[in-house]
Amino acid sequence: MSLDIDKEVTVMEGMTVNELRAKFAAVLGEATNGRNKRWLIRRIAWRLQANEFGGLSQRAKDRAAELVNVADVRVTPPKDSKLKRPAATTTKTKTIKSPTDPRLPPAGTSIIRTYKGKSLEVRVLDNGLEYDGTLYKSLSAVAKAITGSHCNGYRFFRLEDQA
Repeated sequence: MSLDIDKEVTVMEGMTVNELRAKFAAVLGEATNGRNKRWLIRRIAWRLQANEFGGLSQRAKDRAAELVNVADVRVTPPKDSKLKRPAATTTKTKTIKSPTDPRLPPAGTSIIRTYKGKSLEVRVLDNGLEYDGTLYKSLSAVAKAITGSHCNGYRFFRLEDQA
């Protein structure tokens, strides 16, 4: 009897996971908790090929047994290990001030804009922008405070074309 593995795999791909689990138990002789369809198909196909054409050679089995020397496998760590964890090192971080936007006038300049009949003045400082006694990080934040909705600060203050 010749095994057509391609045909077997095609049939298994049409099976449900529960059917594959039952076939796994029948072919391999043990139940599985696995529910991955691709894994089940591969394991069943491998076992069918091994049953038909023979499994690992005796030389391969001997080599595997040689590699798995259970006497060398440690289950628990040694009680007094000389390998101690290194002490936690502290790292120093340095904040880098980002360069100011070239569209923004130099510090000390006032930006004046008339909005809804009212003259607005924003002072450019080294650490941000001052409007109405409050410090803001960006022109967009100032524009949002004035209008109540988000808008581009450079566009609101008409600075986008001056770069």
